[in-house]
Amino acid sequence: MSEEKKDENAVVLDFMPTGKVSESRSEPTAQVIGNRYFSLLEVVLREGKKVEPGDVLYIGEGKREDVKYIKKSITMDELTTMAREELEERLDDLIEKNEDRFVDFFNNSGPVTPRMHQLEVLPGVGKKHMWDVIDERKIEEFKSLEDIKERVSLLPNPKKIIKERITDELWGDEKHYIFTVPKNED
Repeated sequence: MSEEKKDENAVVLDFMPTGKVSESRSEPTAQVIGNRYFSLLEVVLREGKKVEPGDVLYIGEGKREDVKYIKKSITMDELTTMAREELEERLDDLIEKNEDRFVDFFNNSGPVTPRMHQLEVLPGVGKKHMWDVIDERKIEEFKSLEDIKERVSLLPNPKKIIKERITDELWGDEKHYIFTVPKNED
């Protein structure tokens, strides 16, 4: 049985105290992004709760302090203007806070198919960059995203390409998902 990929915590992108204007029911709603699998969700908050962009909410299976229930999974198209504007900054924060996970990806990534390597799904990474990364990690594992940037010449900024890849996956048109869970697997 495979591990179910669900976020335990989420970061607030936007808060609508009375919900969306288009909905008949008035309830405090937040658009959030999961801190591990980058799930985009709308959550309804408990009465009297107020949140701001950047706040972290527990959305796991246990008792939730702030979140009454998870309303639904949403797509990039459903994000409010405010949520879209916040997304880039929040992804930067999440990548920094989970840097070890992404460094581990560079240290341990392997083939996706017999002809394609996981590294090649990153924007701007082709065969030459892929082999440069593999050759460098054979000498010594990478210690940080900055270490990758310094040791692999001409590789685009690792943090920037990770963020771009996560965003591409969130739009949902990718063949291979490396960092997020495709919508049909929610």
